[in-house]
Amino acid sequence: MFPIHPLGKHAKILLSSVFGPYAQDDDFGSRTINPMELYHNQVTRFQGVFSLRMFHRSFGLLLMQANIDAPCTLLDFPTRERFIAELQQATYDIVGISGIIPNIRKVAEMCRLVRLHQPKATIVVGGHVTNAVDVETIVDADHFVKGDGVAWFRRFLGQDPKAPVRHPAVYSGFGMRILGYSPAEKPMDTAAILMPSVGCPVGCNFCSTSALFGGKGHFINFYETGDALFDVMQQIEGKLGVQSFFVLDENFLLHRKRALRLLELMQQHGKSWSLYVFSSARVLESYDIEQLVGLGVSWVWMGLEGDNAAYPKLRHVDTRSLVKKLQSHGIRVLGSTIIGLEEHRPEDMQAVIDYAVSHATDFHQFMLYTPNPGTQLYEKHKAEGSLLTSDEIDIADTHGQYRFSFRHPHIPAGWETKFLADAFQRDFEVNGPSLARLIRTQMEGWKRYRNHPDARIRRRIAWENRSMATTYAGAVWAMQRWFGRLGKPLPMLDSLLSEMKASFGWQARVLAPVVGMRLLVSMRAEDRRLREGKTYEPTTFLEKNPAAVALEQAHAVKSKVGTEIRRAIPVVTPAMA
Repeated sequence: MFPIHPLGKHAKILLSSVFGPYAQDDDFGSRTINPMELYHNQVTRFQGVFSLRMFHRSFGLLLMQANIDAPCTLLDFPTRERFIAELQQATYDIVGISGIIPNIRKVAEMCRLVRLHQPKATIVVGGHVTNAVDVETIVDADHFVKGDGVAWFRRFLGQDPKAPVRHPAVYSGFGMRILGYSPAEKPMDTAAILMPSVGCPVGCNFCSTSALFGGKGHFINFYETGDALFDVMQQIEGKLGVQSFFVLDENFLLHRKRALRLLELMQQHGKSWSLYVFSSARVLESYDIEQLVGLGVSWVWMGLEGDNAAYPKLRHVDTRSLVKKLQSHGIRVLGSTIIGLEEHRPEDMQAVIDYAVSHATDFHQFMLYTPNPGTQLYEKHKAEGSLLTSDEIDIADTHGQYRFSFRHPHIPAGWETKFLADAFQRDFEVNGPSLARLIRTQMEGWKRYRNHPDARIRRRIAWENRSMATTYAGAVWAMQRWFGRLGKPLPMLDSLLSEMKASFGWQARVLAPVVGMRLLVSMRAEDRRLREGKTYEPTTFLEKNPAAVALEQAHAVKSKVGTEIRRAIPVVTPAMA
């Protein structure tokens, strides 16, 4: 029987991500090598001052809060001290905590703190950590939620679990930093997050996200049709004033009917939105380039597991040609390569890395092959007896950027760490900074589409390249000087800057050195900070939903009235009596 909280919609709820700081080595499972920065963590972390630094909110918690009718407070990226303070200064009936498996000790500690400070509260734990082995004995919680947390909380609170999903209006990232420079965060410059679906029907055997929502063939569409998705995007655009959307969907374009209907509506209403999407190579190839450009797809995250990888999403696809084609149309590509597949051998790793690097993607993620609990890959290694025990590897180190959590059939233990570092370094050495690659790809899009007959596409291309003659030209100038002074000139920077000056005339010629000199100063300062061990942490957020705000206001009014009544009543002293 499904549990229902006795207070229902009147229950006061606190949702929280795990506490920080994150980019440090501690007893709770934080690791310096595993900061709360997606790009710097696993995409550009060997690029030094050129690494893209930014943070992303806990989108799952934001989605749940938006669909909870009860008073709900969200505490995102708290410190342990801030989490304790919240438990001490406010009373909650339900505390929900979300985390990943490497952070299981943080989740356990937060549950202990809730029991200590709010013993009457019901504790709900969700996210990937719920797949951890023996999680129910390690973590003292009342409920463990796998999969769709929105539907679970709705049922738990007596709401309709099948009601339309309300989408939160929130930016995709914050705290951006690159070249030692933190640009002003303007609404139009940051993409909004868009969550059409969760899960993935492709169901690769290593995919934790797919496994969390039922595995191969299973997924949940929050918005089934292109019409529903278009309406949500319009609402977000109206609230945030955004021009672009980061689409959090494992394989957005796989839902072809929905995507093409969205294209029709964008054309009918003259929308020049930019979409940043995840997609498999085979699905991308199933669309005409005109359809992708029309949809505003300007950034793609795609898997590049290897030319002989046994995954259907790559079968019979020339991924190098596909990447080159996409980039020639201004579509930036983030390629993702796994190090340590079953067939990988030490003598072959240089070829594996060279193949990945040969794609010359704008960004490249490298991750270790990791059999996370809950996945088919985990069950395979469990059956074979090749999983490492907790004595052999700390669970906090199973994040995919350090060591294997299993005995690889060919690669000796410990060698994978060097192979992973070699992959990042080789990509940087051969292809240069990701920022330069991104600018080069955007230039290709600008050249091809700046005079396109469709005004909608012209507007998008103009918007995406609005800083090309100023900030971007200055960035290329600064990078050119940086590598030149190191005695490692990059020809691609020379040719790119020449092309920008030829294309944008006096603006680029005059402003490139002006902006570039300022950036060069910030790069040198950032380089010193990084060499001294500087790390970055996300800001703490405390946000209340409308019901929580109304409750807080009601308490404030009640308190004010009580104070006024007390002031109006004369104080009777013994002498007066």
